[in-house]
Amino acid sequence: MATKQDQFNELQKKNLEAAMRLAQMSIENSQRIMELQVATAKSLFEEGVQNAKALSSVKDPQEMMELRSQYAQSTAEKMLACAREMAELTSRAQAEIGKLVGEQLSLGSQDMFEAMQKVFKGMPITDQNAMTAIQSAMDTTRAAFEQMTRASTEAFQAFTQQGTGTRGKR
Repeated sequence: MATKQDQFNELQKKNLEAAMRLAQMSIENSQRIMELQVATAKSLFEEGVQNAKALSSVKDPQEMMELRSQYAQSTAEKMLACAREMAELTSRAQAEIGKLVGEQLSLGSQDMFEAMQKVFKGMPITDQNAMTAIQSAMDTTRAAFEQMTRASTEAFQAFTQQGTGTRGKR
């Protein structure tokens, strides 16, 4: 039979693993965003060099204005595409994090209540009424915690969906 310290250590281990997964997801998303930004900056720089070369050989002011206009349009399109991609990456990351948080809330509450029940079962309580009262309190607490977990999960999902909808409309 596992000791109370072993049960506590197991709960801590699960929470640490979840925190590590969350940190890894955050790092990976940040890395994807940085790679996108670097690729966009490199592309814009190369295009700027080509544009400067093209502008230096132009003699006609009308043609120069057309080249500048094309370059400005191309730059704006690339920047908007980069912003859209970043919004999509962020939206996906939020969905993944929301799912992880929901799972952790659900699993964490279940583990905590199982550990508490084991603790109470190990207590030398001989009065059946006291044991029934403890079990009733545990059941009521579990129901309240599950309801709170569902409400938190729904609120987080609504928040991430609202954020996604707002980004998509811009």
